[in-house]
This record gives sequence, structure tokens and C-alpha cells, in this order.
Amino acid sequence: MSALRVLLCTEGTYPFVGGGVSTWCDIICRELGDIDFSLYAITGLPETAYRYEPPSNVSQVVHVPLWGMTEPAEHLHQGHSYSSLRFRRRHTTPAVIEDGFIPLLKGLLAQISAPEPDPEEGGRVVHGMWRYFRLRDWQRTWRSEAAWRTFVEEALRTYEERPDAYLEDEVPSIDDLTTAMQWMYSYLMPLYAPVPEVDIVHSTIAGFAALPAIVAKYEHGTSMLLTEHGVYIRERYISISQSDFTPFAKRFLLALASFVAKLAYHHAARVCPVADFNRRWEVPYGCSPDKIETVHNGVDPEVFQPRPKPQSTAGSPTVVAAARIFPLKDIKNMIRSAAVARESVPDVRYLLYGSLDADVPYVERCRRLIAELELEETFHFGGMHSKPAEIYAEGDISILSSISEGFPYTVLESMACARPVAATDVGGVREALEGFGIVVPPVDSDALGDATAKLLRDDELRARLGRQAREQVLARYRMSHCVDTYAGIYAELTERA
Repeated sequence: MSALRVLLCTEGTYPFVGGGVSTWCDIICRELGDIDFSLYAITGLPETAYRYEPPSNVSQVVHVPLWGMTEPAEHLHQGHSYSSLRFRRRHTTPAVIEDGFIPLLKGLLAQISAPEPDPEEGGRVVHGMWRYFRLRDWQRTWRSEAAWRTFVEEALRTYEERPDAYLEDEVPSIDDLTTAMQWMYSYLMPLYAPVPEVDIVHSTIAGFAALPAIVAKYEHGTSMLLTEHGVYIRERYISISQSDFTPFAKRFLLALASFVAKLAYHHAARVCPVADFNRRWEVPYGCSPDKIETVHNGVDPEVFQPRPKPQSTAGSPTVVAAARIFPLKDIKNMIRSAAVARESVPDVRYLLYGSLDADVPYVERCRRLIAELELEETFHFGGMHSKPAEIYAEGDISILSSISEGFPYTVLESMACARPVAATDVGGVREALEGFGIVVPPVDSDALGDATAKLLRDDELRARLGRQAREQVLARYRMSHCVDTYAGIYAELTERA
């Protein structure tokens, strides 16, 4: 009997970028060694090095960069001959674009702009575009006069039909329209990439990585499984609202993200959030409640286990954190909490381990805040740690300051190491931590600093919570339980197909 074939679709994570989602992907691929995995990895740029070396049961990696490709066909269709690529370009004529692509583009834009898009019609349009681009050239199509004219007409239609509904600065400029067209060109790049024929497509996000799953469902009848870590549409709202884009650009990006999320929820056979919290967004965005099954993340308690503090930190109250240093982790809130905690624990030390390259400008803003608050002797960046299981031993407690999370591994790992956590109440943090640490509102540095100080000052409380936290991991959050659950879901979806 041949091995079950699963296409695992990622976006900005495995195997090129570290973090909780990538950790989860690596665990699933390695622990389910009898499954033939293919990876479909969406990244920002084409020149991207592996952060993880995929295990031997990963038979292929389809790499889909969204930006930075001079000629997408040469990257996404590397196995094709030069003559076949020339054939694509030569046969992508104005007449072919007008007859084959423009109706699809109109249908797609109508669905994106609709207050309540029809996910079935949206799915058919997405699949139709993918089929069109099997034989046609991406650049010649999107950069054609017909595509630009159609995009402008459809984008302006609502403003022309309801001019009184918008303020003057909400009407798009030529620059707005050009930017939005470029976003369509880049974000929809998965519709130009090959989709391997498999038994199940497993998307790790209700975003653009779900597009190949939707294509496979229409093309081959393949079952789609969706795992949600952080809620994609929620994080897009946070990111876009904090950007300096124009009102039109914000509205367009949110509409595009909302459309893709609704498609993903509708077409998935099963939706497995890592926390019950995610249901608050999944159901309103069109996911049927009877498709949802929470599957919490898990860790290996033999790897993450209690250890004594090393000599380097044994003499001082120490707070540790493991986090990518970028805005969703709200490291600035963590830094400000250190200033609060220092008021009652003067010799407190914060050690933050994580990549300093994920968002270099944000790292520099954090460094300036440290200097402004005179925390140079208190708050330290440790860079990447070669042995993550040893991070938590360096501290008395750990901290998480995010404004968005799924079911964070760092919380489970700290709990398994018997280190209580002071964390913000986002995503599934409360589900994991309530009763075993201290949960505070997000973006509240006073509350986070007070929680940190409380745990550091109270030896008995810290020891009790740490012991109970590890017991909770042993009872509910073992890696083996998570892996076994997914193996069962794969079997169920295969039988259903």
C-alpha cells in the first residue's frame, strides 16, 4: 500500500522561517514519518535559505515567492523547457486575455468587493484563474492594457455609483490603483504555481496558502484540512490598521484578506484551530461550527523539563522570553514592563532570545526605547539560542507580551520546565495558562510588570505554579497527543474521500 500523500501549505513560515508555526510543521512532518509530505511554501522573496532541514519523508518543496521575481515563470516552472515558457508568452495574446482572463478578473473583483461574497462562486473563479495560467503567462496577462482597464473600472465602480458614501480622501488616486494592482499581481502568485496531486491538502493558515487547497478541491476533489494558529484575518486587521496606507488601500487589502479567509473556511472539510479562542473569528467569517475541532499544540516533556538555574543567572531574579522581535510580539510592551518591575525588584534582569533579523527597524526602535528608559543594565537581547530547551532554565519565570497569538509553544515549553509565565491575554494563552501563571490585558505594561514582580517576589507562589504548570502539560499538552490526533484526522479525511 502506497504512503498517504499530504501537501502541507505554509505562508512565511516552514521551512524558511522560525517560530511557533514552523515548530509545529516540523513536528508534524517528523513524527508522522510514514506519510509522504510535499511542502508548498509561500515566502516574501525568492532568495531564501532553509531555517529547517525537512526530514526524508518530505519528497518535494514547491517554493512560491510573492515578490522579487523578474520572471515568475522561470522560478515557478523550473522543470519546464525554455520553449514551453516561450509558448506561454507567445500565446498570451490580447485576444486570449480579453476572452479568457478578463471575465475571471471581473468575477474575482466582484467577489472581493461584495459585502457577502459567494464562496462557491469565489472558489470557481480562483480555480478558473489557476487553469487559465496553466498555459498562459503571468506577466503578460496582468500587465496587459485590458487587465489594467478592467481593474480600474471595477475598483472605481462603487465610488461612481455611490459618490456621497465616501469622503474625498477615500477616493483612490492613480497611485492607489497602481499599488492595489501590484498587490493582486503578487498576492495571487499561488495561482501561477503547480499544485501537486495528493490525497489531502493541509493549509496552516486561512490566508493565501489556502489557495492551492481550494484549487486541488476543484481540480481533483481533494479534501482540505485547515489548521489555524494565530487568526489570519484578525492579524491582518491589526497590521493594516497600524499601517500608513491610504483609506482606499486599507479597505482594498482588508477586503482581499477577508475574501481569502472566507474561501478557506468554507472549502475546508475540517478546521482545527489550536485554541478555542479562534472560533470567535472562524464562525462569523463563514466556518460551519460542526467542522471545527480544536487541537491544542503539545511539547515533549522529556526535552522540556525542569533544570536548575545556571551560574550565570543564579544570583539575580531573571525573566526570560523566546520570541521573534517584531510588532505582533509587542516587545516594546515587554521593555516597558521591565521598567515597572524594576521599581519593586531593582536587580531584575530580562533576557530575550530571538532573531534580530526578522524586522531590523523594529529592533532598532526597541533599542532606542531601552536607552530612553535607562534599561541597558536590565533588558538584554540574546539573539538566537542554539538550545531552546535550556532558555527557560536561565530564568525564574518567563514572559510573553504579544498582541496576537495562537496557542504559543513558548508558554507550553516554559510550563513544562516548571517556570510560571506572566503573559498577555491573547489567543489561546488563557486556555493554557489560567491557574498556572498570571494573565494580564494586552498592551498594559503596568499590569505585565506588576505580574512579573509578583512572581519574582513570592518564592512559594512561583514554585507552586511552576509545579502545577508542568503537571498540566503532562496531563493535557503532550506532543504525542497532538500528533496522534492529526494522524486520526488524516485517516478520517482519506476514508471520506
